[in-house]
Amino acid sequence: MKQFFLYSCMVLCPGLLQAQTLTLHDAVAIALQNSLGIQIAKNNVTAAGIYNSYGIAGGLPLVTASGLDQEQSTSIKQEYANPANNKSSSNASSNSLSASLNASMLLYNGNRVQNARKRLGTIEAQNQQVLSSRGLMVAYNVMLRYYDIIRQQSYAGTLATSITVSRQKLDIVKAQQSAGVANNADLFQAQVDLNTQIQNLQAQQLVIDQAKTDLLTLLTLKPDSSVTIQDTILVDKNMELGTVLNAIASNPDITAADEQVAINEYLEKETAAQRYPSLSANAGYNFSHTKNAAGFSLLNQSYGPFAGVGVSIPIFNGSIYRKQQQVADINIKNARLQKDTLTLNYTSNTIKNWQAYNNNLQQLETAKDNYDLSGKLLALVLQRFQLKQATIVDVKNAQESFENAGYLLVNVSFSAKAAELRLKWYAHNLQY
Repeated sequence: MKQFFLYSCMVLCPGLLQAQTLTLHDAVAIALQNSLGIQIAKNNVTAAGIYNSYGIAGGLPLVTASGLDQEQSTSIKQEYANPANNKSSSNASSNSLSASLNASMLLYNGNRVQNARKRLGTIEAQNQQVLSSRGLMVAYNVMLRYYDIIRQQSYAGTLATSITVSRQKLDIVKAQQSAGVANNADLFQAQVDLNTQIQNLQAQQLVIDQAKTDLLTLLTLKPDSSVTIQDTILVDKNMELGTVLNAIASNPDITAADEQVAINEYLEKETAAQRYPSLSANAGYNFSHTKNAAGFSLLNQSYGPFAGVGVSIPIFNGSIYRKQQQVADINIKNARLQKDTLTLNYTSNTIKNWQAYNNNLQQLETAKDNYDLSGKLLALVLQRFQLKQATIVDVKNAQESFENAGYLLVNVSFSAKAAELRLKWYAHNLQY
C-alpha cells in the first residue's frame, strides 16, 4: 500500500519526496519553542518571580535621604523696646542648608507582610501552572494536527491502491477487446473510473497539503515550507478510567484554580490586617545650617541622630476595612466555586472521552477485519473479471467497498487516538 501511495505522490507532487521529514517529537519541540503564547506565559512567570520578594510585600526597611540648599534675599526691619537695638536691612542675603537621612522599619501590622509574601509566592506558582497549561495545550494541538495528516495520508494510500486496480482493470478490458470479447462500453467505463479515482486522489492531496499548512502555522513556521510525515497511528489500549480521574487534580488548570483560592485567602487576611494596630520604628540623622547677613540670628546650626517608635491605631474610617474584608471573603467563595465548576467539567469531559475511546477501540478491530476482507474481495473480483466471471460493475462495487473500508479504518483509528490524547491531556500525561 505504501508503494502505491509513494507512486501517486511522485505523480501528483514530485517535489514532496525531497522535503524535510518531520517527526512528532520535532514538531512538538518546535511548537513549544516558537509559540508566542508560551513566550508571553514565560514573561509572566519572570515578572511574578521579580515581584515575589519581601520588599514588595512591605517587610524591608525604607531608607530615604533628602537635602536642601536655599539662597534668598530678604529685607529686614526689626523694632525692640530699646530703640538702640532696632535693625533695618534691605536685600540681606540668607543661606539655608539642610540634609537628613531617615530609615523606617515596620514591626507589626497584623501579619499583613507575611500574608502578602505568601500571596506573591502563590502568584508565581500559579503563573508556572499557566505556563505548563499553555505548553500542554500546544503539544496536544500539534499532536492532533500531526495525526490528522497521517489519517489523510492513509486514506490517500487506499485511493492509490484502488487506482492501481483501476489500471489493471483497464488493461484487462483492452486485452479482452483485442480478443473480441469486450465492447467499447466496458472500455469507456474503465477509463472513466480511472480518471475519477485519479481526480479523487488529487483532491485528497489538497486536503493533505492544507492540513500540513495548518500544522506549519501552529509551529510558527513558514506556511509554504515543504515537509513530509512518515508515521502511523498507534493507539494506547492500556488506559484506565480510574487512573485518569485521579490524575485530574494534577492538571495545571485545576492546580491554578486551587492556587487562586489560596491567593484570595491571603488577600482576605491582608485586608483583615488593616484593622489591627501598626507598629513601626524609625531612626535617622538631621543636619541644618542657616546663615543670615542681617537680623537677630546670624547663624543657626543643628545636627544629630534621632530614633523613635510609632504606633497607628485605626479607630473608625466608615467601616471601609470591614466591608473590604467581606468582599474578599466572597471572592474566596467564588474562587472555590470556579474550581469546583472546572473540576466538574473536566470530570464530565473525561468520562465522555473515555466512552469515545472505548467505543472506537471496539470498532477498530472490526474495521481492520473489514479492510482486510475488502482487499481480498477486490483481488478476487478482479481475478474473476479477468476470467469473464464478473462484470465491470462488480469490480467497481468491490473498489467502493475497499475505499469505504479504508476510510472507516483511518477515521476510527484517528478518533481513538484523539480520545486517547484528550484523556492524557486531562491527566497531565501527554508523551511525545
